[in-house]
Amino acid sequence: MSAHPDAGAHFERAAAELRDTVFRDDIVIREIPSPQGLAPFSIALAADVRPDDHGDSIYGTGRFVLLYDPDAPPAWDGAWRIVTFAQAPLEPEIGTDPLLADVTWSWLVDALESRDAAYHSASGTSTKTLSKGFGALTSEGDGAQIELRSSWTPEEPFRPHVEAWAELVGMLAGLPPGSENIAVFGARKAGRD
Repeated sequence: MSAHPDAGAHFERAAAELRDTVFRDDIVIREIPSPQGLAPFSIALAADVRPDDHGDSIYGTGRFVLLYDPDAPPAWDGAWRIVTFAQAPLEPEIGTDPLLADVTWSWLVDALESRDAAYHSASGTSTKTLSKGFGALTSEGDGAQIELRSSWTPEEPFRPHVEAWAELVGMLAGLPPGSENIAVFGARKAGRD
């Protein structure tokens, strides 16, 4: 007999809460396969900001993973853990801002706090990348990108956490809260692989 007989049902309630969340129209959220081996239970979501007909976005993307391990790994300091990723291309002038990484992290914290999403044990990295094309890629010119990888131990309910992540993805893509269906001027450069 399992030490946590209700673990599966408890996780399914959390997963249903995420699946029932309604997001703004210009950020398309879909469920994707979860990374394996991180926890006994997990659900993963992907976000694309204003994707084209092929599902590609020149504005930004993100990933959200809710992990559940009823044995509460010490590193998590709890049974639940959220792991997120968000990235967006930038104009080169914005990419050189020395405060960009700090601002990016503050947007996540502000989004969580504005939704009363209780959490602890947060960690993450904010990375800005500048690039310049040469040779056959000279026509691509200069580019920049911001990427935030973060994780935290959430407290229930989970909907405020996924809403905060979706807001962050939109903010990085240049869509502040309340800007749904408003045109984005000066489309940013497409991200480079």
